Amino acid sequence: MFIGHFGLAFAAKKAAPNVSLGTLFIATQFVDILWPFLLVLTIEKVAIVPGYTQSNALEFLYFPYTHSLLAGVLWGVAVGAIYGLVKRDQPGAMVVGLCVLSHWFLDLLVHTVDLPLSPFTEVKFGLGLWNQVALSLTIETILYLAGVYLYATFTKAKTSGATWGFWSFVVFLLIFNVANTFGPPPTSITALALSLLVLMGIIVSLAYWVDKKRVVIQKN
Repeated sequence: MFIGHFGLAFAAKKAAPNVSLGTLFIATQFVDILWPFLLVLTIEKVAIVPGYTQSNALEFLYFPYTHSLLAGVLWGVAVGAIYGLVKRDQPGAMVVGLCVLSHWFLDLLVHTVDLPLSPFTEVKFGLGLWNQVALSLTIETILYLAGVYLYATFTKAKTSGATWGFWSFVVFLLIFNVANTFGPPPTSITALALSLLVLMGIIVSLAYWVDKKRVVIQKN
């Protein structure tokens, strides 16, 4: 799951209008931002196996500290609490924490049976939609576009340039998602980790920029 997480971030802005879209992007992808660091440190493990699924070449061998359900709960509490302390926004903190936790449930749709419940059990889950490319892309795109639609209906651009910037960003993520699905596998674990961090940095920065150029529509 990739842009599906961002679709939830777009939608979550309606529940927490004071939280920046960039922050919501970080929250929904928090464990994927943490994951590359644990890969490089060999705390968590993944193998690059071309053809492992129809959608990507990653066999997730061990990642309970980022992608288990228990980890999702704990990271959600921690990230939400930090946001609440810094911003003094308790409703926003709740939404941020839930966005962190949402990652496991959205990944559940596409992963093979590799998502653990906790670091202390061998029980794993996954519905495996990555082995049905058309279906997984369709579901993820619907989730993404639904979130974009919701965001676009209760915010408005401050300038015409901001409108173009927003929709360019939306299309960029759609195109990248398709290219990533059908593109070549990463050449190494280090390359995978580095590319993921750079990509997330770019996307989150753009999300902050987009949100600064828009305002919430005030209803009479």
